[in-house]
Amino acid sequence: MKTLKIALDWTPNINHIGIFVAKELGFYKENGIDIEILNPLEDAYKRTPGKKLELGFADFAIAPFETVISLNNKTNVVDAIAVYTILQEDISSIASLKSSNLDSPNLLDKKIYASYNARYEDHIVKEMVKNDGGTGNMKIVYPEKLGIWNTLLEGTADATWIFDNWEGVEAETKKIALNKFSMAEFGIPYCYSPVIIARKNLRITNQKEYALFIKATQKGYLYIAGNKSKSLSILKKYLTDSDKENIDIQASIDFTTPYFGNETTCGFMKPERITAFLKWLVDHKLENQKIMLQQLFTNDLLNK
Repeated sequence: MKTLKIALDWTPNINHIGIFVAKELGFYKENGIDIEILNPLEDAYKRTPGKKLELGFADFAIAPFETVISLNNKTNVVDAIAVYTILQEDISSIASLKSSNLDSPNLLDKKIYASYNARYEDHIVKEMVKNDGGTGNMKIVYPEKLGIWNTLLEGTADATWIFDNWEGVEAETKKIALNKFSMAEFGIPYCYSPVIIARKNLRITNQKEYALFIKATQKGYLYIAGNKSKSLSILKKYLTDSDKENIDIQASIDFTTPYFGNETTCGFMKPERITAFLKWLVDHKLENQKIMLQQLFTNDLLNK
């Protein structure tokens, strides 16, 4: 039985639930494969999922679509390609505490933004502020990645990027009111996040195994809608004690499940949506025109 490794983009959370379900219920093994899940807690995020993919430590990496662009356009090119999207819509936001009265992006001027230092992140947030009538002149800080959310809760940062279905639910669980600004609301045609990424050459040489991995993964995510209680108990096995204590996991599952898609859409990436994001990057001089011609994603493994 072939073992495939997948590097998580964050500590185990709701976005990973379909993978945990597929592993625990034997969906991978019934397809003749096993998986090893690489948790960023193991190395305190010293290596990003993209770097683990690049170095050959993982067959798959979970990351924002921006990582695919980055890997294909660095000095030492990595032949990365997105093969599956976990969420069908962008459910991330730039968030501030409601108590701060920063209830519009333009009010983030001269405030502190806690950044993950992801590709384009700082520029995207500045453009959101500008599109709302601000200057985009913020103080940007780069805390330890796994502690960024806490900088907002502790008041050492005024805003940061969150997933509405995880940190957003945690805030609701703790009765902490947030102001949340979505990319689309302020003129940013943001793409898919997170996606599952592979190496193009390995996708070809291991096409059968990779297609079986995607098939089992899709089955895991589709399972959740009709089996929320069982899925919840599986997810809890992988969560940190802190997340189990602070997040209403049932609320997170209820919030997220519709975004995993259905039999037709689960895992599928719309070309027009990716094109719109790539064009935005080119128009804002963040990338060269050549990215419009690169093969950065495929839905082919969904159909094998």
